[in-house]
Amino acid sequence: MVPVTITVTEVPERERFEARDENGTLAGVLTYQKTGDIVVFTHTKVDEAFEGKGVGSELARTALNEAKARSQTIVPMCPFVAKWLDKHPEYEKLVARSTRRVK
Repeated sequence: MVPVTITVTEVPERERFEARDENGTLAGVLTYQKTGDIVVFTHTKVDEAFEGKGVGSELARTALNEAKARSQTIVPMCPFVAKWLDKHPEYEKLVARSTRRVK
């Protein structure tokens, strides 16, 4: 895996987080919808050229850290975010109860 420097920023007017490389190239996005203190993560898309380089994980981590800092409840409708959460139980307290998986 070739190391890639990725910067993730929130673009609230477009309801998404954007991941860009050191040249400013858009590497991926994570879209969301907010209602009050609830954030629904709807879709994650990583550009083909950046697949397998941790871009999706960096998008998820940044978005969830922002939700945590804002004391928001999340609903992971996006399959990528839902799977990512399975590997990162430290974010479990943020997930809306009705969307928690039964194991």
